[in-house]
Amino acid sequence: MAMQIIGAKTAAQRVKSLIRDKKALALTEFAMSLPIFFAVSMAGIETADIAVTNMYVNQAALSLADNASRMGADRSALGTRQIYESDVNSVFKGVELQAAKLNLTTNSRIILSSLEVNDDGGQWIHWQRCMGELDEDSKFGVQGDGETGNEFAGMGDEGNPVKAVPDNAVMFVEIYYEFTPLFGGMFMPERTIYQTAAFNIRDDRTLSTGVLNKTPAATVASCA
Repeated sequence: MAMQIIGAKTAAQRVKSLIRDKKALALTEFAMSLPIFFAVSMAGIETADIAVTNMYVNQAALSLADNASRMGADRSALGTRQIYESDVNSVFKGVELQAAKLNLTTNSRIILSSLEVNDDGGQWIHWQRCMGELDEDSKFGVQGDGETGNEFAGMGDEGNPVKAVPDNAVMFVEIYYEFTPLFGGMFMPERTIYQTAAFNIRDDRTLSTGVLNKTPAATVASCA
């Protein structure tokens, strides 16, 4: 009996000793906090990725609007620039190569609009061309909107829309980009990034009744 009592006391002492033992405390705390650390890190990586992707899409929109404002060649005796379907195709190809990591052909819808002034002094979308497989439309109108009258306000922010001035045009770009999260929607769902950009044309350009001149080999980057 005495031996049993002594054994019981020894077991209790061992439990107390184990409770007071702090040799593996740091390792235990690290093991418990590791899942939280990984979750926070992954969420931070996901947030950084969408921020960087937003920046890339914005830069692509700015670059396309800038290049579209410069396109064309001096093909007339007066030196005014003639715009061809092939010119539009070239600037689309340029932005596709520039943002190759985004795979714009598959993951986006790019809309390039020529905003001009109609014969009544109002705003109108003279022509519009598109690239990319996403099924998205311009938020501000389609080709031909505002051809007559003054009801069409322009393109962009409703409170402060972009407007063209007489004898000039604005190259207005809209990009929809389908963003896929790195971790499969664990921290954020799939979403569509939307960016716009606009540049006035840089040189005298033929703003004729026709939409765009077409060379025999050029395809039309239709928005239909």
